[in-house]
Amino acid sequence: MKIPLLYQRTEYDCGPTSLLNAISFLFDLEEIPPDILRYVMMYTLDRYNERGEACKNGTSQMAMLFLSNWLNQYAKAKRLGLICEYLSGEQVKVTENSKIVDTLRQGGTAVVRLFDECWHYVTLTGIMSNTVNMFDPYYFEEPYEEAGIETIEDKPFSMNRNVTFEVLNQTGKQTYSLGPVKSREAVLLYNAATYETSEDTIEYYL
Repeated sequence: MKIPLLYQRTEYDCGPTSLLNAISFLFDLEEIPPDILRYVMMYTLDRYNERGEACKNGTSQMAMLFLSNWLNQYAKAKRLGLICEYLSGEQVKVTENSKIVDTLRQGGTAVVRLFDECWHYVTLTGIMSNTVNMFDPYYFEEPYEEAGIETIEDKPFSMNRNVTFEVLNQTGKQTYSLGPVKSREAVLLYNAATYETSEDTIEYYL
């Protein structure tokens, strides 16, 4: 059984929420080991704010790198068909034949760091022509005024935004931009049981 994706519970937990949403999107509820929730929360929210307060500066890129490697080892030990890959820098782009676009076309997901007033993690869940399906874990009632960003209200199992490639690939600090190339990061996640090979994808699109 699939469940609706979740919104973050504080101003800071977009990282762990987006990771857990990716896993919920890929696997049925009955397939997900309960301790995965514990460990994802344990290893995220590792940044301190300027006052030295723990957790109140979200999740670091180092924690995301560690978790992508840890999840691979955990999945092997638990025989959960989860595969993760960490990307950074020039690898993180949304273009034809990019790793992110190929992952989405083949049934995977991507947790990416982008800008929305501050640095923020979201989950990408699909692709439609030159737009990307996104679930933003920060609950925001008003529609976005920026061109290229559409609010989706009737797909709680997969998306609440649809965003153009152009918006995502911006290198400045515009809403939903991936930002400066050197600071970009993404975690790709697949379910080995439902992952489609490139040949499967090509056949489907033909």
